[in-house]
Amino acid sequence: MSIERMKAQMSDKAGFIAALDQSGGSTPKALAHYGIPETAYSTDEQMFGLMHDMRVRIVTAPSFTGDKVIAAILFERTMDGHVGDTPVPTYLWRERGVVPLLKIDKGLEAEQDGVTLMKPMPGLDDLLARAVKLGVYGTKERSTIATANPAGIKAIVDQQFAIARQVAAHGLVPIMEPEVLIKNPQKAEAEAILAEEVLKSLDALPGNYPVMLKVTIPEQADLYAPIMKHPRMQRVVALSGGYPLDVACQKLKANHGMIASFSRALVGDLRVSMSDAEFDATLSKAVEEIYDASVNKI
Repeated sequence: MSIERMKAQMSDKAGFIAALDQSGGSTPKALAHYGIPETAYSTDEQMFGLMHDMRVRIVTAPSFTGDKVIAAILFERTMDGHVGDTPVPTYLWRERGVVPLLKIDKGLEAEQDGVTLMKPMPGLDDLLARAVKLGVYGTKERSTIATANPAGIKAIVDQQFAIARQVAAHGLVPIMEPEVLIKNPQKAEAEAILAEEVLKSLDALPGNYPVMLKVTIPEQADLYAPIMKHPRMQRVVALSGGYPLDVACQKLKANHGMIASFSRALVGDLRVSMSDAEFDATLSKAVEEIYDASVNKI
């Protein structure tokens, strides 16, 4: 079955996860960086259409395959879109060998107790059911940590695990993403509190479903090693968090067992004006560098 092959790939295969899930307010900035100014579109539909074209160009590039990219996180509109006549999740898995994942959060609340919780997600069960029908393997949901406030970090973890239970009820694997911001002046302290809270919540997790964790590359190398060894944790992956690609890869190499789930660091040098050959060569260089940092540790 596909789900069993996806599970094996997500659990054990060498490689990294591509985060292709920029959405909402981040889309104009992502398009501008790609070389498409806001003057090129006048409606949200046109904007998202251009973003979809960019993502299709990425996933159809020769260097974007399951050999090194084990999975890709998609924005909801991308999940519902097509490559030619083929639904994107089907294309990723059938044609590229890349496991499809879905971003489900709807943005962040105002900061309180040094953290930003996720906004309510109306219609989440319907979205999850649709994702299952489209062959999606798991989900990703993000919130952020700006200080080392124990109460705030506990609230973040509690919310992440509550959503994870809802996701798992649909047979999907949740990727919890409590991002410690790299500008956090207490980053190391916040990460230590986060690791402790996640372990407590893993020990108390009901059922027997697997979960995953996506975190900022920690100040203390191998901080999350005990979490990786937990029987409920399928994989721990790292976001680039705004670090340049070379810095993110250097930091990732010091964390054994942790693989990348990069967004900006993966696509940051791609431009709409590139020829197909230039585009793939640039993407291939980033893929090779991120793969190396995910697999070859120091």
